[in-house]
Amino acid sequence: MSTRKLVLMTVFTAIAVAGSVFVSFPAGIARAYPIQHAVNVIAAILLGPIPAVIIAFMTGLVRILTGTGSLLAFPGGMIGAALAGLLYKQSGRVWLAATGEIIGTGIIASLFAVPYAAVLMGTTVTAFFFMPPFLVSSVSGAIIGVVVALRLQAIPAGRRIQSY
Repeated sequence: MSTRKLVLMTVFTAIAVAGSVFVSFPAGIARAYPIQHAVNVIAAILLGPIPAVIIAFMTGLVRILTGTGSLLAFPGGMIGAALAGLLYKQSGRVWLAATGEIIGTGIIASLFAVPYAAVLMGTTVTAFFFMPPFLVSSVSGAIIGVVVALRLQAIPAGRRIQSY
């Protein structure tokens, strides 16, 4: 990876961490943190699936270490980022990156969170416990991500980022 790409990944991680501190709202039994999902979509489009997953992992790690996130940040962020990146890479369509984030986080990660939470967090809940807040968070974040990514692709600096 180039130094520029690593710096961009660090900046995206910082935006996601800071955004999760300042931008959140109640979503059922949990809080929605849409900036993480917006960053997932933007990173998947501009940098690709692997950098997007690394950014999601690093964001989750920093949030857990600083006490602003739970262990659910890992599957929620990483699965959505991976699917967003893969769908965008295959299609080149921004809306498919957003769809990948929503399906990856809102559905797949919420299903994965049930055994994950049981083993690592000692909870016994069903997927319907996680699915509504995961969907609200990922849908709102994906919409923000698409808007920002389209704006970035429209300017020369954004197109240069995408070429790294």
